[in-house]
Amino acid sequence: MRELTVLHAEICKTLANPKRLAILNALQRREVSVADLVRALRLPKANVSQHLTVLRAHGVVRARREGLSVYYRVANPKIIRACNLMREVLTEQLHERARLAGNWRRAQRRAAA
Repeated sequence: MRELTVLHAEICKTLANPKRLAILNALQRREVSVADLVRALRLPKANVSQHLTVLRAHGVVRARREGLSVYYRVANPKIIRACNLMREVLTEQLHERARLAGNWRRAQRRAAA
């Protein structure tokens, strides 16, 4: 059980980077070349490669070489499902915060009137 908890923490640390999440988002539907990732994310190639190396080392993505190009894909589609589920949770939290802020502003206006 402890080993699983440690692995869980490691994968969460791996995903705890906005650029890595953007890479996963770009890879969620198809395999993508490094050059296409660089263009899509508007990041330097060295930066994209560095993040892909981390993702690959932790088994999040897999690479395939074709000629001079390297293509990446998500290693397990459940990773995308997990990220999407977390995004849904965060979206719900943001909506709840907005609702509470709106209620607070209305209460402040009523109190000032």
